[in-house]
This record gives sequence, structure tokens and C-alpha cells, in this order.
Amino acid sequence: MNIQLYQFEVVLGDVEKNEAKIEHFFKNDLRSDTDIIVLPEMWNNGYDLEHLNEKADHNLGNTTKFISNLARAFNVNVVAGSVSNKKDEGVYNSLIVFNNQGDLIYDYDKIHLVPMLDEPKYLAPGKLLPETFELCQNKMSGIICYDLRFPEPIRRLAIEGSKVVFVVAEWPESRLYHWRHLNIARAIENESYIVACNSCGNDGNTEYAGHSMVIAPNGDVLSEADNQETTFNVEIDLDKVDEMRNQIPVFKNRRTDLYS
Repeated sequence: MNIQLYQFEVVLGDVEKNEAKIEHFFKNDLRSDTDIIVLPEMWNNGYDLEHLNEKADHNLGNTTKFISNLARAFNVNVVAGSVSNKKDEGVYNSLIVFNNQGDLIYDYDKIHLVPMLDEPKYLAPGKLLPETFELCQNKMSGIICYDLRFPEPIRRLAIEGSKVVFVVAEWPESRLYHWRHLNIARAIENESYIVACNSCGNDGNTEYAGHSMVIAPNGDVLSEADNQETTFNVEIDLDKVDEMRNQIPVFKNRRTDLYS
């Protein structure tokens, strides 16, 4: 399976410029053998939090049309990062996934909001845990940025059969050490592939780390970007997940009589 990550500098509060960047990547960098494309967190408006009530998408309407057209035109599955998304109850940070027919097959609202960035002041927390979805005949899953610091939902996804966890983020450069090591830890402890797509650049408030990365179930970093805009492809073998889980059977050895 071939996965392509798009790491780019999200233009603060300008969805048209960000859509233009994504469209450019599709037209100029997409390899013909790519199965899944991955985008970073909050790519439509970035952390323009004070204006999201006016600028956020409405019930994923514009985003669905934009990504669906690209997925269908280029015949590729898209883990389309996340976007600011306004619903009746407030503005959410919503992760979205499309198949290669352009169908929206999964969405998830970020449940862990970042106090260091004042997210709880401007965003509503999701009400449901992330779930697995199916792409390329395999179970996969996705989380958003700060979710990475909470191992419990990710373990639950692995128990339910997820072989790949997509992490979409706008993770700051100041905590790059945490970004790298938490992604590696999540891969090792869940014996899953971690496909982590981050943004880069500076939006005037925060310097973002970049360093998007793909990690094997044994913790090996298969590929890692630097802190510049880039696209890169990684080939993964999902049989390695089953092999690893048989070699070190942590799921069989869980003491569910003592903890759930």
C-alpha cells in the first residue's frame, strides 16, 4: 500500500489559498500508484480561532465538495486532515475521510481540546470516541493532534482491529521532541502503523514543527520530513502488523480481569 503525505504551511484564515495549495499538490505531486493521501489538521483556516465562527465550514459542506471532487478525479482515497466545521452547537475540529469514489465515509470531531492554544474558548469538544473505518479492505483509524497524548482511545482502536492510525496535526516546533516520541510510542505499544501528517511554517503566532512521519509497528521510522513544505510517499505492508502482533502478543496478554 502506498501512502502520500502533504505537509504544508497553512495560510491563516484563508481557505481559498489553502485549497489552491492542496489542488496544486494533487495536480503536480500525486504518484499514479498512491492509494491514500493524507492532509494536516485545520487546513482550511488554521488556528485563526477568533474568527472561526465566521470562517469555519458549515456542516462540512464546502470541504466535502472540494475533497470529493479531487478524490474522484484522481481516483485516490483521502484522509483529508481536519477542518474547522460549524454545527448548530458550535465550531468543531473535524477529521474527514473520503474513498476514491468521492464518498465521505467517516468523520470525527476532536475530543481533546488544547488549553495551551485556547481551543476550549473557541471550539466545542467532540462527543464521540474515534472509531475504525475501512479503506483498501483494511481497518484503519484517525485522531487529531492533541489526541496523541491520550493512549486510551488509540489502544481501543487497535483492539478493534485498526492496523493504521492516521495522526493529523498542527503540532508546534517547541514540542517537536514530544511529537516524535509519542508517535513512536503509539506505534510500538499498539503494534500499528502510525501515519502522522503535520503542518509547518509560522502563522504569526506559532512555529509548526513539520516532521511528518510514518512509523512501522515495531517502532522503526520509515520516513520523516524536515520542517519545510513537502510531499513524500511511503510503501507499507499491512501483513507486518499481524506478524508483529503474533511475535509480541500484547493484545492476547492483556489482563482484562484487572483492567479494561
